[in-house]
Amino acid sequence: MFTARKKIQPSIKGRKVTPFEQQVAQALFDLEANSSELKTELRELHILAAKEVTTADGAKSIVIFVPFTLLKSFHRIQTRLVRELEKKFSGRHVVIVAQRRILRKPGKNNRKSLQKRPRSRTLTAVHDAVLEDVVYPTEIVGKRTRVRLDGSRLLKVYLDRKDQQNTEYKLDTFATVYRKLTGKQVVFQYPPQQQE
Repeated sequence: MFTARKKIQPSIKGRKVTPFEQQVAQALFDLEANSSELKTELRELHILAAKEVTTADGAKSIVIFVPFTLLKSFHRIQTRLVRELEKKFSGRHVVIVAQRRILRKPGKNNRKSLQKRPRSRTLTAVHDAVLEDVVYPTEIVGKRTRVRLDGSRLLKVYLDRKDQQNTEYKLDTFATVYRKLTGKQVVFQYPPQQQE
């Protein structure tokens, strides 16, 4: 009756579920069945897709796409869920990102929309939201864009120092996942400590 198939519901009708996505869905189903502390929270949750991303040093990480409407529910249990999934997938880092939609700018070829495009559907807003999702539960305390002489841009993101113990080993994963999803170069750092 209840199987791992219930835990993954692709956003595109008719899209085949990959074996890797089936494996992630099975892990979520097993957690729901076996973990008493996550059982009630995981019952109503499902994912849309899952991808495997390889970092520069060859380590693999898992990106799980969830419906935007369920993101807050995932955030409530994210630290426990990520810890359990990383155990199940033998140390691979797990990142949970909401599936968001980018609408094109109204222009010569796309004037049919009768409503104004919401600010949350712009490219910039979606990329900022993806950045927040990738580093969650750590807060972003600052951002700087560095434009090099050749015109390329580098985004420097400063994370909250209080979470440094928990996230320092994941900074390469965060940068790789964000570059894979948005195509932007990013460096994650912690702000220097204040001298007193």
